[in-house]
Amino acid sequence: MLFIIFGVIAIVATFINLYMYKAGKDYKLAMAMGLSFTALTLCAEYSLVSRWVKVEDWAALSDVVPGMVRALWFLTIVSILLNIAPILLELKGKK
Repeated sequence: MLFIIFGVIAIVATFINLYMYKAGKDYKLAMAMGLSFTALTLCAEYSLVSRWVKVEDWAALSDVVPGMVRALWFLTIVSILLNIAPILLELKGKK
């Protein structure tokens, strides 16, 4: 359940990051928070899977892990791209 909380915080921090950039304010702390909570979400999900392995809950592993792998890859890539977008836009604007 912890991965859901971290994931929601990561999403909120990412939107704050984009808002701060759009408003012309310093967005770097929000960007760091968005990326950090994305990493914590992945760690929390990995911990959940580790618990299932320890108790040998193979049904949970076979049901959840294949779909979660795709979702975690996709959401992590989106998080990285959205969080670094302001830096890329600043670099583009300086050229």
